[in-house]
Amino acid sequence: MILRTAAIAALLATPVLAEGAFSEGSKAKGWGVAGEEKALFTGKVVDILCELTGDCPADCGAGDRQMGIVRDADNVLVLASKNSQPAFTGAARELAPFCGQTVEVDGNLVGDTDLTPAKFYQIQTIRPLDAEAVVKANTWTKVWAQLNPEAKEVKGPWFRKDPKINALIAESGYLGLGLETDAEFIDEWFE
Repeated sequence: MILRTAAIAALLATPVLAEGAFSEGSKAKGWGVAGEEKALFTGKVVDILCELTGDCPADCGAGDRQMGIVRDADNVLVLASKNSQPAFTGAARELAPFCGQTVEVDGNLVGDTDLTPAKFYQIQTIRPLDAEAVVKANTWTKVWAQLNPEAKEVKGPWFRKDPKINALIAESGYLGLGLETDAEFIDEWFE
């Protein structure tokens, strides 16, 4: 009986997501990814290339450069690599309108620190400190569709219709190793 009670108590005490230093107050939804922990914090939205090299366009690259957040609590530069949509996209576009502003963000830090030096951030909501309402970080595919109206005529997921992706494939192949390597790979593996 004592063992059963202890096992039930341990099970109830185990959180669904790991509780990290920034988990208090977070309403982030879990994705079931290794090393995932909720993270709610404030920080300044920055262009990562600017932070690392000093190459700093006025608008943080207008969403075309990787964005991050310099966390207020410890001055750590947090890499925001995805928004709340299923594809690993969107963080730069979601954060670009807040370039240079201090915001509160909620999401998940993800990664196994035994395997990588840092976790990346999956951002779910953004709130400017002077606003009460949060902005959901889920607009990337809508913005992409507005920027690529011709893609509406083609069936399939966005990445099959993206002009930049298709140009890279035409130039370097699907593997990025050249068209000849692609042909050899396809012949060996799929024919």
